[in-house]
This record gives sequence, structure tokens and C-alpha cells, in this order.
Amino acid sequence: MEKANTDIDVFEMQAEICKNLANPTRLRILHVLREGEKSVCELADILGLRQSNLSQHLSIMRQAQILKTRKHGSNIYYSVAYPKINMACDLVRELLIESIGRRQELTKNLAAQLSQK
Repeated sequence: MEKANTDIDVFEMQAEICKNLANPTRLRILHVLREGEKSVCELADILGLRQSNLSQHLSIMRQAQILKTRKHGSNIYYSVAYPKINMACDLVRELLIESIGRRQELTKNLAAQLSQK
């Protein structure tokens, strides 16, 4: 019974991480941070976001333990807490690219069949 409860806890944690990553801006933030830690100002410049909007996303991701912070002087630097998060995002992107490729191939085949009629 204890293992079942542990599994439920892990699924709940997984759902929470997925919920927090289900936002294009947050995925873009992760993508930029894969190159290394960045300050809020650097992220705002790279992503073209207002600092207030960016700070909200960073706060959510930090609370979900997706990001970690380091303070240096008056600057706060953000980085990815667990590199495997990037690996998971890469895997999902690969699946999406494959899916798009399949759809394009199906569309091309369908168009070819219709033009033969």
C-alpha cells in the first residue's frame, strides 16, 4: 500500500511540473537557460519581455523547483535546477517534430492521390 501512495505523490509532483511548463514563455525561458545562468535583465533582453511579466514566470518556475537562483550583489541569477528537465523538453519537441513530419507526409500523399483523380 505504501508504494501506491508514493506513486500517487510522484504523479502529483509530475503533474505540477507539467502544469508549470505548459506555457510557451516558460519553455522559452528554459531554452535560454540551457546555455547557462542569466540575470533577470539578461533574460528580459534576450526574450523581449517586460521585467514584470518575466519575473512572474520566473517566480512560478522557482516555486515549482524548476529553476534555482543565485544572488550576486543586487542581481539575481536564474538557472535550471535539474538538467534532465531540458532533456524531457527536448524529447517532447522531437515527438512534435516527428508528428509534424508525419502530418506533412500524409497531406502530401493525399494531395498526390487527389491530383491523380
